[in-house]
Amino acid sequence: MMPGTFATLTIDEKVDYGYFLTDGEERVLLHKSEIIGEIEEGEKIEVFFVLDAQDRLYATMKKPLITEGTYAWVDVVDVVEDMGAFVNIALSKDALVDRDHLPFLREVWPEVGDKLFCTLKVSGNGRFFTRLATEDIMKPYFQMADREMFNKEVTGTVYRMIVAGSFIITEEGYKGFIHSSQRTVEPRLGETVTGRVIDVKEDGTINVSLLPRKQDALSVDAERVYAYMQARGGAMPFNDKSDPEDIKEQFQLSKAAFKRALGHLMKQGRVYQKDGWTYFKEQTEQ
Repeated sequence: MMPGTFATLTIDEKVDYGYFLTDGEERVLLHKSEIIGEIEEGEKIEVFFVLDAQDRLYATMKKPLITEGTYAWVDVVDVVEDMGAFVNIALSKDALVDRDHLPFLREVWPEVGDKLFCTLKVSGNGRFFTRLATEDIMKPYFQMADREMFNKEVTGTVYRMIVAGSFIITEEGYKGFIHSSQRTVEPRLGETVTGRVIDVKEDGTINVSLLPRKQDALSVDAERVYAYMQARGGAMPFNDKSDPEDIKEQFQLSKAAFKRALGHLMKQGRVYQKDGWTYFKEQTEQ
């Protein structure tokens, strides 16, 4: 009887807090909280072995989502700064993805509700840990994308991160790469993101952009500029001839993007320019 393994045992004795099971030589407790369905003495049942907080072996009829050598998507249920991320593996105790196996940058650690593709690891002392799937493990799960996917929207989960960007596996099973230039914020490990296919490679993998399409980006940029003016009472000391560095510092936009946003607002009749300033349409001249 080893933690992390299954066995079929005989129900040997009923006690107030559950049952004792036996393999003919050793006995182990099946607590009543670990029972599924109706059982009775003399019956043979399959159980999984776990250690409790006092390092005592116990049996459960609950089947874990992952075991050693098997992989599945598991939900992050807690994140502890100096430990790592705990995931729900369908047992009474959650399993830990150690911080050493999470990204170096804390801000891209998974959050509660994110999903990780993991396997179970049992330490020498019987403790449960989880390990993230490597690229080799992920390979059999990938599907080949065809050129028809170009410019289509896809949703996927981040399973691996490198300096240049993030790898996702989409709902269809496509392997996607999000280059750092194709995002405004780096997604978390385990985060589900939706983006647009900007390239389909010969090997069937895809490149994905999380940036809005040009027409959507225009609206977003215009609203950013408008909100800035709103905070200033409806006027700002910027126009389409302002210094590019000043624009970049204030709005995090290129001068070209700023001019497009400003032109969009002017075309809508929401703002006008005068003497180097831009005003709300209803704003009186300063």
